[in-house]
Amino acid sequence: METIAIMILGIGAGRFFPVKYKAINEKLQLCCTLLLIFSMGAGLGQREGFFSELLFLGMQSFLFFLIPTLFSIAAVYLLTKRFMSGRHLEKRRVVQEEKHAGAAGVGDPMVFMALAALVLGIASGAFPAAAGFLAPLISQNQWFLYILMFSVGISVGFHRGVFAQIRQYHVKILVIPAGIIAGSLVGSVVCGLLMHYPVRQAVSVACGLGWYSLAGVTIGNLAGARLGSIAFLSNLMREIGALFMIPYLSRHFNSYTCIAPAAATSEDTTLPMMIRYTNEETVVLSVLNGMICSTFVPVLISLCY
Repeated sequence: METIAIMILGIGAGRFFPVKYKAINEKLQLCCTLLLIFSMGAGLGQREGFFSELLFLGMQSFLFFLIPTLFSIAAVYLLTKRFMSGRHLEKRRVVQEEKHAGAAGVGDPMVFMALAALVLGIASGAFPAAAGFLAPLISQNQWFLYILMFSVGISVGFHRGVFAQIRQYHVKILVIPAGIIAGSLVGSVVCGLLMHYPVRQAVSVACGLGWYSLAGVTIGNLAGARLGSIAFLSNLMREIGALFMIPYLSRHFNSYTCIAPAAATSEDTTLPMMIRYTNEETVVLSVLNGMICSTFVPVLISLCY
């Protein structure tokens, strides 16, 4: 809730923020995003047994990430196309195309920068000699998140018609988290059938919805270390994968579909990618979706056991 409150403060500040500093604000978002990704990678590199888990359980974890995510994308796209398309859809599509056209002219290195930050973070975290240097960065990385959320709020605050546009949907905004959850559950059943896991175990892994820390610990305590490791890795892959899927989805699907791979993580670390590749309305819906999905994660996991 702290991050949401900080974003709301940012929205208020955005109404008075000088437009001439908009580019600086966008650069601040980029810096905070890369620092968050680097610190996440460093934390993974320091995690005991991370590389052995990745080696032995990597393929199963990858399937538990990929298949539920693809089902979520399909479900959200179909549901939003049916229930949330209207006379404003074409306007939003034009805005997206203009953003892509502007990025294409200069080349957009965001995806490669994110990947480089992640790899560099993991490599740095794997060296014990760097542990002392990285410890403050990892333990205090929430401050980068707070700055990022305030900055994203400023970007949303620039556009005063965003909330009026969202109010027109009423309860229809729930189709996005509903599609994500339903798609993830169906995809997890497919994973269970392919890899011969009991249905409840397979479903519990996908119920993490990208919240890898909670899913890994909770499922590890309930079903054992092996399944807990798969839950951790697959949901970690979902968060990282969302960063690289959003640019492609924004080009080939509607903007709402970009929220699908992010799932529970859509309220924080993936927001700068939403800002860059979609629009402010989608960013607000992304935050709401993240809150809803995060609320359901412990409930859904507990229902499996």
